Amino acid sequence: MNRTCTSLMLAGSLLAGGQAMAGDLLLWQNNSLTYLYGKDFKVNPSIQQTVTFEHADAWKYGDDFLFVDKTFYNGKPDQAGNNSYYGEFSPRLSFGKIFDQKLEFGPIKDVLLAMTYEFGKGDVESYLIGPGFDLAIPGFDYFQLNFYNRHTDDKRPGNNIWQITPVWSYTIPVGSSSVLIDGYMDWVVDNDKNSQGTYHANLHFNPQIKYDLGKALHWGEKQLYVGIEYDYWKNKYAIEDTQDFTTNQSATSLLVKYHF
Repeated sequence: MNRTCTSLMLAGSLLAGGQAMAGDLLLWQNNSLTYLYGKDFKVNPSIQQTVTFEHADAWKYGDDFLFVDKTFYNGKPDQAGNNSYYGEFSPRLSFGKIFDQKLEFGPIKDVLLAMTYEFGKGDVESYLIGPGFDLAIPGFDYFQLNFYNRHTDDKRPGNNIWQITPVWSYTIPVGSSSVLIDGYMDWVVDNDKNSQGTYHANLHFNPQIKYDLGKALHWGEKQLYVGIEYDYWKNKYAIEDTQDFTTNQSATSLLVKYHF
């Protein structure tokens, strides 16, 4: 594990945690629960059900995002058992807010220090750190572009390689309600020669297309969504796709999502 990366992740976590003790620092927050049912997954069992908790917030000096997945394999265990869990905590520190300066040029609205801690069942713990950018792109609710250097324990493959992660949200009015298209992409690049070829470049594209059912039923806007999640993953888990073992994944899940 990279000591500098770990220290900065800890600093970001402590700063984020300070929100609970200083309410004037917190600008907004949102929590949600999502249920997913999908088929055609690779590496793990084909049919999966997942319950996801998500938290997002913005505060005086940056923003945070956390998600935790609990996935069930419908009685067909893989090497980890009948179920699994995985999560990520992603704090970002805004240089514009910290130094009280407008760091705007071209489409860039702000420059940030982006960090992510990956955790879950099995040997998946990783630390990511690098520059992040908030972009102003016409029509989008928000668009982030983060560049991470990935760090794992020295004995694990995939250490000290780069990942590009755009995150976006786009809303389309539809009748008396709207459709929300949001998601992310993780593109791990330049690493086919890393770790004796055991950790391959991979691309994970994960958008959701959701109808605001709560707004249509006059229950409240941006609270209850129904829709689908599409999960494309080339070389899933950085395992090379071959004729003998397929790791290129293209799976679709039905979803229900409630914000609170």
